[in-house]
Amino acid sequence: MSDVPARKWQVEHVHALAPSPSSLIAAQPVAVLSRWSGLGCDARGVWGRCAGGASEPYDCVVDHVGVGFRCSCPSRRHPCKHALALLLLWVRGQVPEGVPGGRTASWLQGRVTADAAAAEAGGQPPAGVAEVAPADGPAAPAGGEAVASTAAAADGPPPPPPASSGRDDRVARMAAGLAELDRWLEDRLRTGLADPALTRYATWDGLAARLVDAQAGSLANRVRRLAGQVGTGPTWHEQVLAELGMLHLLAQAGRRLGTLPLDLGDSVAATVGWQVRQADVLAGVPHTDTWVVMGRSDTREDRIEVRRTWLRGATTGVWAMLLSFAAYQQRLDDSFAVGTAVEADLFRYPGVSRLRALPGRRAEHATPHGPVGAVSVAAACTEVGAMLAAEPWLDRLPVCLNAAVSRRGTRFVLADHTGSLPLAVGDGALAPLLACTADGAVPVTAEWTTTGLVPLTVHLPDRSVDIGPRADPSFVGAA
Repeated sequence: MSDVPARKWQVEHVHALAPSPSSLIAAQPVAVLSRWSGLGCDARGVWGRCAGGASEPYDCVVDHVGVGFRCSCPSRRHPCKHALALLLLWVRGQVPEGVPGGRTASWLQGRVTADAAAAEAGGQPPAGVAEVAPADGPAAPAGGEAVASTAAAADGPPPPPPASSGRDDRVARMAAGLAELDRWLEDRLRTGLADPALTRYATWDGLAARLVDAQAGSLANRVRRLAGQVGTGPTWHEQVLAELGMLHLLAQAGRRLGTLPLDLGDSVAATVGWQVRQADVLAGVPHTDTWVVMGRSDTREDRIEVRRTWLRGATTGVWAMLLSFAAYQQRLDDSFAVGTAVEADLFRYPGVSRLRALPGRRAEHATPHGPVGAVSVAAACTEVGAMLAAEPWLDRLPVCLNAAVSRRGTRFVLADHTGSLPLAVGDGALAPLLACTADGAVPVTAEWTTTGLVPLTVHLPDRSVDIGPRADPSFVGAA
């Protein structure tokens, strides 16, 4: 394949290539021989197929001379955990020598040819490990196969397999949809919020439909929810204007994913509508703790019932959110009962806050448990403020505060000696909330929203009272 002698790598060289510490942690459980097939290496490259969550194994190849990577997984991090795991196996001496075949041979030969052409032109071809800094390069959008290093991009690898074209088409459609969203927002601000067209649902629904076509379904849902706020109260202009500004922020950020830090880029991509496969999430490193079920909230979003189950680690005090969806006559997940605790593994989705998670292994039986980390109103505001500073587009955040129900003017609030927060509470939750807090301050788990706190659970000394909004039983088919 090449006359270039293979340079001896060390584990430290692999660590230096990792784009983040979390990438290296995620690579460790993948760097086992039982996960790989078709392993081989020669003086130029190392290759293999890794069994992941997809139906087909991921094809991975690394040029350890010119230092370039190619993997068919959808990761936005380059090198991905499969490339790092493959290198770890190689430096440990667990990869046998072999002869590459098919696309692997073509890709490696293309890099050899590019090196020779660069040398003839007087350039400096990639020379080895110490001269590469892949973590500083921009990340490519998630999905499909990608060339993962600056050196690989410069050397012009062969065309990617057909699966990549679908990813590229989706990226192009999403970019076009975000550009159209920005133009639509400019038109709305030019005509003003007094434009009668804003009161017609078709004005918003047409934009939402175009965003769905552009693979930006999450933004489409935000647009439809925004349509329902027009004319609903004396301050609707302020609320709509703030949300229009948030849509503009997401449209701009979504068109610049490659320039954002990796965690922030993951958060923006998910908020815009890029889907992360559950199999890829479950392939990560689990977060193990005794998880206390602090509260539950059911909402209707675009003809789908959504249940948010808020968990908090008894040891770490870290929040996590489990999502469950139900269409007509389907059932929402009720396996995590409010007021109980269960030892379990949670696999977190990528992003900055990393609130959303998938459950993995868990204990068979849950036990009753009190609240974790109830704080004052001022401390709760600090927690929410820190999360919003990292991801300002979040519209629901968990808090657990020790407070009592009071009145401030015409609104009910949760208050203590440090301050108060307004409640956004329906008639069904107000009566039990008042009854449970009649004797004074008690721990209350709630969701922070832009319109106020939505109380979910009142934690009494002997039990937890679930008062969160519930799905319509006739819709979800609940008993």
